[in-house]
Amino acid sequence: MYKKYLIAAGLFVLVLVVWLAMGSSDKKSNDILVSPTRGTFNVNITTTGELKAKNSVKISGPQGAYQFQVYNIKIQKLVPEGTVVKKGDFVAQLDRSEITGKLQDAKLELQKVQSQFEQAQLDSTLKLTQARNDLVNLKYSAEEKEITVEQSKFESPAVQRQTRIDYDKAKRKYNQAKENYKTKVKQAEAKLSEINAELEKRKNDLQRLQQVMKKFTITAPDNGMVIYRRTWNGTKIKQGSSISSWDPEVAELPDFSVMESVTYVNEVDIQKVKLHQAVDIGLDAMPDKHLSGTITHVANIGEQRPNSDSKVFEVVIQINKSDTTLRPAMTTSNVIHIKSLPNVLYVPLEAIHARDSLNFVFKKSGLETVMQQVKLGMMNETDIVIKKGLSSKSRVYLSMPEDTTGIPKVYLDKPLASR
Repeated sequence: MYKKYLIAAGLFVLVLVVWLAMGSSDKKSNDILVSPTRGTFNVNITTTGELKAKNSVKISGPQGAYQFQVYNIKIQKLVPEGTVVKKGDFVAQLDRSEITGKLQDAKLELQKVQSQFEQAQLDSTLKLTQARNDLVNLKYSAEEKEITVEQSKFESPAVQRQTRIDYDKAKRKYNQAKENYKTKVKQAEAKLSEINAELEKRKNDLQRLQQVMKKFTITAPDNGMVIYRRTWNGTKIKQGSSISSWDPEVAELPDFSVMESVTYVNEVDIQKVKLHQAVDIGLDAMPDKHLSGTITHVANIGEQRPNSDSKVFEVVIQINKSDTTLRPAMTTSNVIHIKSLPNVLYVPLEAIHARDSLNFVFKKSGLETVMQQVKLGMMNETDIVIKKGLSSKSRVYLSMPEDTTGIPKVYLDKPLASR
């Protein structure tokens, strides 16, 4: 009987030990400890970009259509993107409906002013002809009065004076008519000049409209591959899109000899990005190809891009060597090399915890755990440099322990303190 109790008690103790061991093992499995790494620490920023040619020839529609109140022009036809064209080849056809209406209005206005000019010419001719006839008649009348004066010299003084007065009146009327005729000629010339100026303006407007209308059929200005233009929000122009008469660019012919990757860096990291920093570039379409580049432009002003919650800054990376396989709009993965720190200590970002504006790690110190304050340096996407507070032999937890009650804190400039 006594032996049975001993066996039962032994089994109970064994089960308890196994349970404690398993529980302890599970607990330990959740508490991952790592040691800081000493070595070269690389600070990089990884972004996604898109290839484009540094230099290109623009393919544009008509310039100056806005002068005729044509502001937005629809693209009716457009060759497929990537089409290789020669100089003079067809690229796009713009909708002419609105400009055609403007052209008809301009023709009607020209006809109207032409009629006004012809009518003014006829009126001037008639008025001046009548004025010349009146002038001739007045001249004859004055000459008749002069003859009467000569014939009246044998008449009485009263008759002689009367004939002299009549002659003076006729002569003065003739002279006044001559001056009036000169004024009428000037008036007619001024009116015709004014209408003629309006007529020339209408002719020039019609001519410019016809020239603008010809450019609604867009041809290639040079040899190359057609790449569609991007709008302000990043979308590409396509058939059915509209272009502005102030900025009528439809596409471009890129120069493949110098290519760039255009990428965007968030506002948190942009302060780290500088001109002439080296960049490793990969191509999503060709994973085995590796390129190098240099930063040539960093935007000073951020912008809100589609599908982005924060402001981003445009960064342009020039590819160091030309490559005939590169094409615009290819997606790139860019690793920007910010800085390389030799022989430093660093830990994973998960090990760092902030308390009261100070940074701590949970460190194994002998058989106990302490909260060790640390002084941090630069960080990258996975790790952070430890300037003070740890050594390469330290053991730190990757995650915060479930129960932190009673864990003491160790400050860099203070003795051990209880939490």
